[in-house]
Amino acid sequence: MSPMDARTLEYARALIARPSLTPEDAGCQGWLAEKLATLGFVVEPMPSGEVSNLWARRGRQSPLVCFAGHTDVVPTGPLEQWSSEPFTPTLRDGLLYGRGAADMKGSIAAFLAGVEDFLAVHPDHPGSIAWLLTSDEEGPAVDGTVRVVERLAARGERIDACIVGEPTCVARLGDMMKNGRRGSLHGRLRVKGIQAHIAYPHLGKNPIHLAAPAIAELAATTWDAGNEYFPPTTWQISNVQAGTGAMNVIPGHADIVFNFRHGTASPVEELQARVTAILARHGLDYDLEWEVGAKPFLTPRGPLVEALSAVIREVTGQEAELSTTGGTSDGRFIADIAREVVEFGPVNASIHKIDEHVNLAELHQLARVYRGVLERLLHV
Repeated sequence: MSPMDARTLEYARALIARPSLTPEDAGCQGWLAEKLATLGFVVEPMPSGEVSNLWARRGRQSPLVCFAGHTDVVPTGPLEQWSSEPFTPTLRDGLLYGRGAADMKGSIAAFLAGVEDFLAVHPDHPGSIAWLLTSDEEGPAVDGTVRVVERLAARGERIDACIVGEPTCVARLGDMMKNGRRGSLHGRLRVKGIQAHIAYPHLGKNPIHLAAPAIAELAATTWDAGNEYFPPTTWQISNVQAGTGAMNVIPGHADIVFNFRHGTASPVEELQARVTAILARHGLDYDLEWEVGAKPFLTPRGPLVEALSAVIREVTGQEAELSTTGGTSDGRFIADIAREVVEFGPVNASIHKIDEHVNLAELHQLARVYRGVLERLLHV
């Protein structure tokens, strides 16, 4: 191994060994803060509630390039099903096993090794480098990155380019990056009826029967055709509940929970208006509550995408596909204060699974990618 490769493995092991089950940080950020301080970063812990957050910056000039991620991990699941202890990092057949190896302590280790190597060669680099870390990405995400972004916005601090270390690749490192994510819009619909004995339906109004035609129309609706970066918007029911539990009672109401996953082709207000128009067309008596789970964000082809694509090609030989698929990420918050946000990290096939792992050779490549992006974006 090269010195940078050895450090990447050392750092990944140190982070995986800390059982930082969300929202616990288990000392990860404190360990990282010490490392960053020795590299000349001004470190600012920004805790909120039970959540640990960290902002660190080196330099005051633009452009500001930020590495962002999370130190928390999901629960392990049944320990007896793991081939080795989930918080004992284990190297086996070229793979590093442990909870968080791919999502995303491996990326954070590669961040650190790449930044160290960059600073060793370019100690007086132009521009600035920052880190944004939270322990609330795998949880409700209400006291994490969003709180740091609020504080940075309040003092007028903006990011030019942000790389989020989420595991984005499919088969091998370099085959995919995320240049945006779809929005998530939840709806909680209560269709009202009249409860009655099931043998006397003329005395009641069955809300399930009343809702069925509207549900069929909602399910059959084409909301948009998508665009260059986003697939078509989808509408899905996740829960339906009605009735008292008795087999001879017409329920008084039916509760339906649904979700939109949408890109930039359909704004939230447009989707809401189209749903209420369909419900009105079917003459339903209803209550409807909306919750915006995430706004869509997009970074079109530009300086960050082009720089990252070029470095990925140089280091891995891969042509990275641009994608906006998958769930939500903290990139949705960072986009409020960043001109460009792109996610790039390891293969995601084992994330949140038993025996989560990362390919060690690809982890070493990842550190080189992060270093190379800094060199291109800071023009050194």
